[in-house]
Amino acid sequence: MKGVLEEKSFQFAIRIINLNRFLIETKKEYILSKQLLRSGTSIGANIAEAQFAQSKADFVSKMHISLKEASETRYWLHLLEASYLIEKAQLESILSDCNELINMLVSTCRTSKE
Repeated sequence: MKGVLEEKSFQFAIRIINLNRFLIETKKEYILSKQLLRSGTSIGANIAEAQFAQSKADFVSKMHISLKEASETRYWLHLLEASYLIEKAQLESILSDCNELINMLVSTCRTSKE
């Protein structure tokens, strides 16, 4: 059974994949979309990997990697909007999900360190 963070990151990855497809097919944008795809899908992959961490330190490390990937994803989203490749309305919805993941990951990292 998936936890909330794992499920949210999985659904977020699907949104990133769909946004990547939109950027390639509609905007013919390949470089930034690939960066976004890598970081946006890596969040959930690292969370999934953390579920089988070898130690508490390994778990915290994987969660921190997920947090870094989420932060990078937020950067690419802002860059896509600033360069007029996505509309503000597109950005706001997916950015909201990204920020929610970041908040959950920060909380998980803090709690796990205690």
